Amino acid sequence: MSFVKITRPRPQVALVTLDRPERMNAMAFDVMVPLREALEELSFDNGVRVVVLTGAGDGFCSGADLVDPGYLSIFDGLTMPGISRRAMKVLDDVVKSLRDMHQPVIAAINGPAIGGGFCLAMATDIRVAADEAYFRAAGINNGLTAAELGLSFTLPRAIGSTRAFEIMLSGRDVGAEEAERIGIVSQRCARAELLETCFAMAERIAGYSQVGVELTKQMLWAGLEAGSMHSHMNHEGHAQLFVRMTTRNFEEAIKARKDKRKPEFKD
Repeated sequence: MSFVKITRPRPQVALVTLDRPERMNAMAFDVMVPLREALEELSFDNGVRVVVLTGAGDGFCSGADLVDPGYLSIFDGLTMPGISRRAMKVLDDVVKSLRDMHQPVIAAINGPAIGGGFCLAMATDIRVAADEAYFRAAGINNGLTAAELGLSFTLPRAIGSTRAFEIMLSGRDVGAEEAERIGIVSQRCARAELLETCFAMAERIAGYSQVGVELTKQMLWAGLEAGSMHSHMNHEGHAQLFVRMTTRNFEEAIKARKDKRKPEFKD
């Protein structure tokens, strides 16, 4: 039985659903390994232009599975320190896979995103929350560190260091209204409208140049790590020149504007 479902609700849009609602889509290995594999497969599916990630039932993802995290053959022969390091690598690879995907990933956060679930949401490119959603950096509540799976990198860059420090150190819940106000999510909506809102956004993105969208995602993430604006502008410039000089997209955009029609970018 697979706990990760992939559907194609719209042309060029894939919906990936964490599908273990009775455990709030917790991050057991039999959920996370198939998720990583699904993301890697979709990344090279050239018919998919945007990916939407959500959870089944009432929750997005509740983080660590406290019932049964599962066991992988890569743990064989290892003591607890080795198993722990391998386990963390498996979870890290899920977060990295989201970032490395060619396509933009929109998180449709239908409910609680707790601990690792918060990290998973922050690793996506765009986040939309249902009114019932909330976020908690739960590691600190459990006597651990709240800094895991990239959260201490992604959260300060999304909302600023002052707010990120307070949220991660206090372990408090951040509701959907506050999440929208401070920039954890780009917007919120009624839960019944969540997927349609994300699909509409995905269809708009899919209407642009495929290479243009992919490079824009790459440049945005690269900019978060750039050592200087000057250095990053060189990368941006080469990306822009690549698309401008190797496609007829710009000419098509101008012609479509004159013809009062939607452009058809063929890259």
